Amino acid sequence: MLSVLRNRTYRHLFTAQVIALVGTGLATVALGLLAYDIAGPRAGSVLGTALAIKMVAYVGIAPAVGAIAHRMPRRALMVGSDLTRAAVALMLPFVDQVWQVYVLIFALQAASAAFTPTFQAVIPDVLPAERDYTQALSMSRLAYDLESLFSPALAAALLSFVTYNWLFLGTVAGFLASGALVASAVLPKPAPATTPEPTGGIYAKASAGSRLFFRVPRLRALLCLNLAVAAAGALVTVNTVVYVRDHLSLPTGDVAFALGAYGAGSMLVALLLPRLLDRVSDRTVMLRGGLALTLVFTAVGVITSASGGSWRWPALLAAWAAFGAACSMVLTPTGRLIRRSAPPEERTPAFAAQFSLSHAAWLLTYPLAGWVGASAGLLAAVVALGAVGLIAAVSAAWLWPARDAADTPHVHTALEPGHPHLRDAVRDGDGWRHSHSPTSDELHLACASATR
Repeated sequence: MLSVLRNRTYRHLFTAQVIALVGTGLATVALGLLAYDIAGPRAGSVLGTALAIKMVAYVGIAPAVGAIAHRMPRRALMVGSDLTRAAVALMLPFVDQVWQVYVLIFALQAASAAFTPTFQAVIPDVLPAERDYTQALSMSRLAYDLESLFSPALAAALLSFVTYNWLFLGTVAGFLASGALVASAVLPKPAPATTPEPTGGIYAKASAGSRLFFRVPRLRALLCLNLAVAAAGALVTVNTVVYVRDHLSLPTGDVAFALGAYGAGSMLVALLLPRLLDRVSDRTVMLRGGLALTLVFTAVGVITSASGGSWRWPALLAAWAAFGAACSMVLTPTGRLIRRSAPPEERTPAFAAQFSLSHAAWLLTYPLAGWVGASAGLLAAVVALGAVGLIAAVSAAWLWPARDAADTPHVHTALEPGHPHLRDAVRDGDGWRHSHSPTSDELHLACASATR
């Protein structure tokens, strides 16, 4: 898997991602302590609102960035986002009002909503070979999981020597280092456009990626799988502390063990998937991951309804690890799916749509996990989120055609000779025949009936 790091450009981009993630993790710890200093017992509500603001920024900003990203140098856009995030993090230690926290969090997450989809869309150009790209996706998944384990431990170590305000300076340093690494990377030029630019106003361009998701069957299935993952992830993120402290009456330190089990399951699958995807289709892996989530919800329901027994703690750890593994089965191949479904010039809007729509699912499941769990109990939250996950996984299996071939022969009759999309096509009667992964963009709507 580490062989992709021989590519200098990818090595710089991946290192930038890792450093920025560590900085973000430090900021998460420091933000919780800052909220407590400002709001005291109301710190939980402040953090909950900040989390909602984060999701709103992701859902609203990413599509708008996708609409204009093609008009801007990609490297400049990412470096500018990093500099913006560094500037915001530098201001956080000086706030003393709750509303100031909300404003700065929105600005920080808006910059992240610009950076992340652009970064994701660049990687397929840097690593055009599918095997290399798959390895890069697994490494990205590992980076996220390792950050969730490493950043809290690093923050705890630093807090032994400095106050939490210094953690924000670590965040600033992380974003500045990320920007410097991106600036030093030589990015490949975007592929020439093979489809016309979306017409209409800013709304039409901002929604182009979302329309692609609703037009392509496998991407419609991905929307459902995003919801299934969000249901499982929300239960883990929101209610782990409730399970450990209240339901099992365990010490606070065991919260980290439970979250670590989730990360360990995700990392194990991320390590195994590159070889597995050489032999098994994305559809098989992702749908099985989505359906596996429903089985884990059932197991968690049994654990939750049990009134006692020392077996519940190891069973919860196993369930959390299984949640992480199943979520990784869905999330790791997602980039491959989007790359196959969108032509190169539409990748940034497509990744922006994935970023926005997947976080919209979290915006739904986060409150569901918290409100239902607080008002009706943990078992009710498990049942509600499990029902969401089951419906979403079954819908994905129904929406994703079983004959979703990697390469589909088809004939274009409406394109002029010399069109960039026909560079590998051969003459076939009145049209041009070639094969590639099925897409449903404007070029292929007219030739769909000619596919054979």
